[in-house]
Amino acid sequence: MSHLVAPSLLSANFLQLEAEIGMVNRSEADWLHLDIMDGVFVPNITFGFAILEKIRSISTKPMDVHLMITDPDRYIERFRKAGADVISVHQEACIHLHKTIHAIRNSGAKAAVALNPHTPVILLKDIIADLDMVLLMSVNPGFGGQQFIGHTYAKARELKKLITDAGSRALIQVDGGVTLENARALIDSGIDILVAGNTVFGSSNPEQTIHQLKNC
Repeated sequence: MSHLVAPSLLSANFLQLEAEIGMVNRSEADWLHLDIMDGVFVPNITFGFAILEKIRSISTKPMDVHLMITDPDRYIERFRKAGADVISVHQEACIHLHKTIHAIRNSGAKAAVALNPHTPVILLKDIIADLDMVLLMSVNPGFGGQQFIGHTYAKARELKKLITDAGSRALIQVDGGVTLENARALIDSGIDILVAGNTVFGSSNPEQTIHQLKNC
């Protein structure tokens, strides 16, 4: 499978949101990545169900929803109803991760687990066969524009081995500090999906940048 690209709307110009989503629709992007933050699990607040529903009404790309929130179990059905095609929950936020993952799958969405930079991949050993995706945070979650954490390459290779050994079909996504300069190395280390925020939306030609990320 060729790698996927998921522009992160967190870095878009929110005063021109419809135009920014239209650009993603026209581009070679595969998914639209949406970060949901509650100001508790991470020190930032983004957007909720009403805005997600509006985005869904104009986005032609699958919506990849990353929940950086406490107690995500309370909201899985609502995020699915608002348009989420993929739902990522943080391992660090879930007391009963197996139950949460199956609630996501039962909702009809693809189920994913996100790991903070300090969280070892081995903690997913007993759940990896049930996952559609693992999201590796390559920055500390909460804000865009942070510096990429170099240990992510080794972590991706370790995760790829865990997936292979378990016979899992889970894809590996990376989010944080993804650039045109490190994209190829990330893919070579086992990454299947590149989330790119500032690299795309800060570009003078974002559609061309997405094309470059797809063809790196």
